[in-house]
Amino acid sequence: MILLPAIDLYEGKAVRLFKGDYSRMTVYSDDPLAVAQGFCACGADWVHMVDLEGARDGGTPHLELVARVAAESGLKVEIGGGIRSMDTVRRYLERGAARVILGTAAVEDRDFLRCAVETYGERIAVGADVRDGLVAVRGWQVSSAFTLEAFLQDVQTLGVRTVICTDISRDGAMRGANRALYGELSRRFSMDLVASGGVSSLEDIRALRELGLYGAIVGKAYYTGALDLREAVEAAT
Repeated sequence: MILLPAIDLYEGKAVRLFKGDYSRMTVYSDDPLAVAQGFCACGADWVHMVDLEGARDGGTPHLELVARVAAESGLKVEIGGGIRSMDTVRRYLERGAARVILGTAAVEDRDFLRCAVETYGERIAVGADVRDGLVAVRGWQVSSAFTLEAFLQDVQTLGVRTVICTDISRDGAMRGANRALYGELSRRFSMDLVASGGVSSLEDIRALRELGLYGAIVGKAYYTGALDLREAVEAAT
């Protein structure tokens, strides 16, 4: 299993939200590139990046910063947040991102998702952010009409290889990963599943690895010092 430490971007800074609430934001660094380089020094191979302004409003305000991380950190970058057109997908991939994550657009525009997967294959991932059983969109501010299971079945049929599934109720809450959810999803779907939300201990990471997940994202637990990243990377492998 791969471990993906996370950098959420807002106004050029590395931040974390509590359960997706933009009014409950903590700034952890003014230098996201240095944070990513620290991840690499601890043995990570990937970094999970989210443009929070892009997720909420659309656009790519952090494109240049993401390109610098891809070029200078030593990490493979996956980036999500506001990616709602083929032009945006192309720009991120041309600037060095290894994988882009489609969230709102994957829910609301299946023709776009289909085109992206047909064009870029495994470099397209889908973000499935769930609250109360429904997939949330637009920076987690709005619940869609899709249940998580129905949405995942649809994107699997379209050929999506990687899905990042976030339990919003646990994101930034340090409550542990929703192992029951990820265990059920791993049994029902054949895609590469990445767990996100609440991953806060070595026990979490080992349990997710035993469930056969492709990856797990670590955010707040790293920034608060609750989890040693070097130990976490070792536990995942």
